[in-house]
Amino acid sequence: MGFKVINSREELCEIYDSPMDLVLKKQKSKLDEYSIKFLNLSAFAVLSTLDINGNMDCSPRGDHQGFIQVLDDKTIAIPDRPGNNRIDSLSNIINNPNIGVLSLVSGFSECLRINGSASITADIGFLERFIYQEKIPRSVVVISINEIYFHCAKSITRSKLWKAEFQVNRSVMPSLGKILMAQIDPSKSEEEVKKVEEIIEERVKNTLY
Repeated sequence: MGFKVINSREELCEIYDSPMDLVLKKQKSKLDEYSIKFLNLSAFAVLSTLDINGNMDCSPRGDHQGFIQVLDDKTIAIPDRPGNNRIDSLSNIINNPNIGVLSLVSGFSECLRINGSASITADIGFLERFIYQEKIPRSVVVISINEIYFHCAKSITRSKLWKAEFQVNRSVMPSLGKILMAQIDPSKSEEEVKKVEEIIEERVKNTLY
């Protein structure tokens, strides 16, 4: 495409300043009172996993505040709520336990990054700890923490993510049903597309838990 590719860390260091000592020292190997409090406030996170071939996958996880449970200062657990049943993240964990978690708190410009190794359990006695709205998850992802640190506010500040005046009106794009049908089979009639839209809407309303 007509651009030069950077192939070494040395080349990167030529165009980036060295990180501040503070940035390096903030990385820890276990939770403290502040990271625990942040997780208790969080209702949204992104899981990054790798498949057996090293292909990356990022998956959103949204739930009630505190859905990420702290088991001890080296271990957290995330319930798997109803989704699309592709089970990409879970399959990846079985083949490659390395995982990254980006935890967000609505209104906070900082976020929390956790890297570690994951396992999956469907042990009923353990799952019962995650019952919400009288529903039990199918499984829980348990993460052993290798490193954890708070990420500064620059990215979210630049994006104006939580600013109401910068929220994009959903109507600027068609519904998910229309998008999916255009991608899968553009020949579908309006009536068939509408049925798909109704199915998606119904699932959002009635199968959150």
